[in-house]
Amino acid sequence: MVRANGAVSLRELARVVQTSEVTVRRDVRALEAEGLLDRRHGGAVLPGGFTRESGFPQKSHLATAEKTAIADLAASFVEEGEAVVVGAGTTTQELARRLARVPGLTVVTNSLLVAQALAHANRVEVVMTGGTLRGSNYALVGSGAEQSLHGLRVTRAFLSGSGLTAERGLSTSNMLSASVDRALVQAAAEVVVLADHTKLGTDTMFQTVPTDVITRLVTDEPPSHDDRAATELQALADQGVHISVAGPGAGAPAGAVPGSGAGSGPEQVPQQQRRRDVPPLPGQRRTHGGHGGHHPLPPGGQAAAQSGGGAPPSQLRSAGSLGAEPPTARVADLAPRRR
Repeated sequence: MVRANGAVSLRELARVVQTSEVTVRRDVRALEAEGLLDRRHGGAVLPGGFTRESGFPQKSHLATAEKTAIADLAASFVEEGEAVVVGAGTTTQELARRLARVPGLTVVTNSLLVAQALAHANRVEVVMTGGTLRGSNYALVGSGAEQSLHGLRVTRAFLSGSGLTAERGLSTSNMLSASVDRALVQAAAEVVVLADHTKLGTDTMFQTVPTDVITRLVTDEPPSHDDRAATELQALADQGVHISVAGPGAGAPAGAVPGSGAGSGPEQVPQQQRRRDVPPLPGQRRTHGGHGGHHPLPPGGQAAAQSGGGAPPSQLRSAGSLGAEPPTARVADLAPRRR
């Protein structure tokens, strides 16, 4: 299956061979020891190290449920009349399908798949970059794409990639894609990274967004056995990234949802509200590339900054201020460590 598709998920493997994911994970580990494939969180790919990148057909079948939940949550941060940039990727394509319902929106993208998802949306203007088509992910890359972004300024950028670590930030396996993603970042006041848990702790060849430039990470709940993903989330939070975790019941302990009142269950709340937010370190100043400004803190961070001498809140609209619930008891396990 790996040879035929380039990549497979553990869930799909378990379904096909009719066994548990625990058994599949053990077999995948044995196959990796023989050099027949490389393990990835949530799946396996053909051997290739840092430079190998799966094509769109392979990526589209990995972590599909997680990408849907992430897209639902990310779309809730966008308001009517905003201008945003959306990069290429299967997760950003899912986001674009939801942005089609936001009136008065302007979306700048280098992705044909994102543009296609928005092509028939009412009152949504789509602006495409120039560039050369990269067939493996249906994205426009090269100097033409980068030059068309010069002078552009939008509220926020939504980007995905091949891997995310606290040490290097977001990365990808292709040099041309990385260069365009960096240009997209320069056009935005805030940077929102969409990455499912299979990408956490994975490092690839070309850095696209350094950790100190990422305003927010939207991800899904890592499995209980995935210690590497949980450790990476904690490290990202310690470095000032505001983390929003999507998924059923991710917003509160014991089945309650923040803001829904005692006794309310997850089934009473829309999917995009079932989340938990992990704020960055209170008062930490965030610099953005060459713009010289700082990213706004989330609501809890603003209060701490005002009382403790931190940076004043920015006039730009903050992703953290668009409907984020107050932290709950479940957030404590990822709260930044005090030094």
